[in-house]
Amino acid sequence: MVPRIGWSFRPDDVAQEACSHEVSSAGFWPGGNGADEPMFYSYAYPAPERFADQPVEPAEAGFDETLGEFLLPHAVVQASDDPAAMLMSFLQSTYEAAAKTGGWDRSSLECAFGRPGVPRPVHRD
Repeated sequence: MVPRIGWSFRPDDVAQEACSHEVSSAGFWPGGNGADEPMFYSYAYPAPERFADQPVEPAEAGFDETLGEFLLPHAVVQASDDPAAMLMSFLQSTYEAAAKTGGWDRSSLECAFGRPGVPRPVHRD
């Protein structure tokens, strides 16, 4: 066992706290372990009922039953006329699928989009 110097928590504690509320996670996977090619992915945890059945954008995205997440091939995004818009539509639509099927309180979770590099103001009660 390797000692963890300076850590007052275990990774399991972090994961438990991170997943103690609504979770919609997305990212990029270079391939392997179930994905034959580089992919963007998005999942909800715990996955709400009917999450996998929700329509998402773009049309090239789909739910992979084995991995339990929506996938969008990197090559499709790269070949798009507007890769940033295509990726954003994937991220937004998969989040909305999770929020809708999970009955999330979206008004307490969401805020307006900001400007890159400019932190959003924090509103305190």
